[in-house]
Amino acid sequence: MSDAVKIVDFDEKKATQLPKPQGYHILCAVPDIEDKFDSGLLKANETQKNEEILATVLFVMELGPDCYTDEGKFPTGAWCKKGDFVLVRPHTGTRLHIHGKAFRIINDDSVEAVVEDPRGIQRQ
Repeated sequence: MSDAVKIVDFDEKKATQLPKPQGYHILCAVPDIEDKFDSGLLKANETQKNEEILATVLFVMELGPDCYTDEGKFPTGAWCKKGDFVLVRPHTGTRLHIHGKAFRIINDDSVEAVVEDPRGIQRQ
């Protein structure tokens, strides 16, 4: 088997590893955590891990087929859409890593707000 075939096979497997959310679940990516503080000091690995776990800003990648279909619970319609940055509570959702990238699967009612520009938003 040539190297080109190995690379194509790996990329195809990597692409199919993103889970497809079912029901009322939303697949979100956790934005990359900065490796330095504003002062320029490097963050410890444990600090970066904690910031990832406690992240409150997520990027919506995919919505399950039943998201926001309950008109009694969501009378004004969907709270977010694919491509939005959303705010959630720390520890929300099922955490997973795929090829070193952090993702979460959250419930549709876990979204607390949509933000246009998440830069500068920090958890208190």
